Amino acid sequence: MPVSGYKKVSITELLMTLETIYKHLLCVCVLTSAFSGVTMAQSISVVDDDGHSVSLKQPAQRIISLAPSMTELLFSLGAGDRVVGVMDFSDYPPEARQRPVVGRFDMLDMETILVLQPDLIVAWRSGNPRNSIQRLKDLGFAVYIAEPDSLASIAGHLSRLGVLTGQTGEAELLQQHFDTELDTLQTIYSDRAAVNVFYQVWHSPIISVGGGELINDMIRLCGGRNIFAELPVGPKVNLEDVLVRDPQIIIASGSNDDTPEWLKDWLKWPQLQAVKNQHLYSIAPDLVQRHSLRALQGAASMCEHIDQVRN
Repeated sequence: MPVSGYKKVSITELLMTLETIYKHLLCVCVLTSAFSGVTMAQSISVVDDDGHSVSLKQPAQRIISLAPSMTELLFSLGAGDRVVGVMDFSDYPPEARQRPVVGRFDMLDMETILVLQPDLIVAWRSGNPRNSIQRLKDLGFAVYIAEPDSLASIAGHLSRLGVLTGQTGEAELLQQHFDTELDTLQTIYSDRAAVNVFYQVWHSPIISVGGGELINDMIRLCGGRNIFAELPVGPKVNLEDVLVRDPQIIIASGSNDDTPEWLKDWLKWPQLQAVKNQHLYSIAPDLVQRHSLRALQGAASMCEHIDQVRN
């Protein structure tokens, strides 16, 4: 007795059914092949500051940023929701504080990084342990090395990170705005009378800025002359050197946005032009020490302070 619901089919009907299934499978294979070709065509690549090519099959979806400045740029590009881990002191924008901290300047939490499984790691050449970065590369992670050293380099990283995150349109708009604002400051201040500037990063020991730093680039942009421009990055200087070079202005940045108390120590030296003419100023450190879009605010403040000497 036939089983209920069973329908007897002929060999011809069975073959027609199999042919239909085959055609559907063929369509799937063709579509799969086509999409695979699109994926390959959309693979992206940039060259980082170490001169190495960094390639991704698609825009990064899980990003670890090992530099506060690069974290800011990623959020500026609209890729902040894809940042899954950050470096210590990545506190801007406020949303960045909600991301897991995966390291500090002298140590990376390799276990946490492995658990997070990023498809892109944005590293900082002079701010991350080199051995740890090399190990991440050896493990097969895509690592983009950044070493920004000027205002102009900020726009360059915007462009390259825009490519790696698929945010090229946003990157182009931000870069155009950044370059326009930079050109405006250059036009306003570059031809004005030169001013000798002492920039103080810390007080004990006295730490200034050398010629290869972002702050020096800002001073030059504003028509100033860094009195320690011939020195390397983060130079320790003597009190006597500052007194001999007799800056016309002293600008400081402490550990937070407040004017550092130690800036007043220069009042002990009334013979200095900067003290005699009351040209002691401060700028929030994050505006002049981070290679982010906020550096434009820092540069504008720097120019305004330096211009006070000319008035």
